[in-house]
Amino acid sequence: MPDVSAQLGFAVDPAEPGLLARFTTLGLGGTPRQLVVAEYADEIAQSVREAKRQNQPVLILAGGSNVIIGDAGFPGTVVLVRSRGFRIVAEDETTVTVRVEAGEPWDDLVAATVEAGWSGLECLSGIPGSAGATPIQNVGAYGQEVAETVVSVEAYDRVTDEIVELTAEQCGFAYRSSIFRHSDRWAVLTVDFKLVRSPLSTPIRYAELARALGVEVGDRVPLADARATVRRLRAGKGMVLDPNDPDTRSVGSFFTNPVLDDAAYVALVARAEVLGVGEPPSWPGAGGVVKVSAAWLIDKAGFSKGYRGAGGVAISSKHTLALTNRGSGTTEALLGLAREIRGGVHDRFGVTLHPEPIMVNCQI
Repeated sequence: MPDVSAQLGFAVDPAEPGLLARFTTLGLGGTPRQLVVAEYADEIAQSVREAKRQNQPVLILAGGSNVIIGDAGFPGTVVLVRSRGFRIVAEDETTVTVRVEAGEPWDDLVAATVEAGWSGLECLSGIPGSAGATPIQNVGAYGQEVAETVVSVEAYDRVTDEIVELTAEQCGFAYRSSIFRHSDRWAVLTVDFKLVRSPLSTPIRYAELARALGVEVGDRVPLADARATVRRLRAGKGMVLDPNDPDTRSVGSFFTNPVLDDAAYVALVARAEVLGVGEPPSWPGAGGVVKVSAAWLIDKAGFSKGYRGAGGVAISSKHTLALTNRGSGTTEALLGLAREIRGGVHDRFGVTLHPEPIMVNCQI
C-alpha cells in the first residue's frame, strides 16, 4: 500500500485493522488492499484508470458519510478524494454557476454560498460529506434537492476511458437516486450548481422548517436564517457531526421513506387503523404515489429512539432513522440491527424499508 501519510497530514499504518473506519462517519470498515489519495480531478481519474489496469476493484471515498463498508474491508483500491475548492464558471444579473471540486466539504460550500448571497443550497446546510457525493444520491433535506440546482456533472467514464460532462437530465435524478447510485461506471470529478443571486431563501416547503422559522410554507426568509435554523434542527436530531456525540456516529437516515402506490397506501392506512396507531404521516407525489414516513413506521413497529441492538450499536437517541455505532460496534452488528428493524416493520405493516447508504462489501 502506498505511503499516504504525508498527503493526509497524519500517520497511516497500512496494516491497521479497520483502517477505513478512520474515513467514515460511522467509524466502521475494514482494511483495503490499497489506499491512494487524489488531490486533483485528474488524479482521481488517473487513480481509477491505474486500478483498472491492475484489474483491481475501486472504491471512491470522500466524506464517508453515506457509505457502509464491511468489516472485511475492501479487496481493491480505495481512492480517497481530497480535491478542494470552487469557482464561478458562468454568471449574469440574476444567477451564478459555480464549479465545485468533488472533494469539497459540502457544508463549507453551503456556508460560502449563503455568505455570498446565492440562493438554492441553504436548506441543505449541515449535511456531512463532500460535494461530489451529492448528485450520486440526489441529496435532499427540508424541501430542497441538489437536482434542482445541478447543471452538469464532470465525470471519468471507466467504460470509454474518457472524461465526460453529463447534463442534469443525463444524470437521471430521482428520489435519493441517479445514474451514479447503482453503477460504478462514473467517477465524479466536479459538479456545476446554478444558484440565484438573492438574499432570500427559495420558498420554504417543509412544514417543520416553516414552524421553526415562524413563517408560512411558501414564504422566503434571509439565507442566514434558513441555514442557522436548518443546522439547529439537524443538530437536535444528531444529524450534524460532533465527535463528542455518539448519536452523530451514523450515516444519517439509514432508510429512505417508502414510496407506495395508491393500493399499497390504502392497505397501510387500513392496517394502521386496525392496530390503533393512527394514520402514518405521508406526502403525495406525482403519478398517484404517496411517500410515507419511515421514522413513523419504525417507531410504531416497536423500535423507539435509543433502541439497542446487539454488539455496540443502537438507534440514535435523537432520531429514529439514524442507526449508530456507539463506539464498540461492527458493520455486521449494525446491519443486524437494520435487518431486525426492516423485518419488524414488514411484519407489522407489510411495508419493506430500503437502505439509503451505499453498501460496500456487505449487505443488509
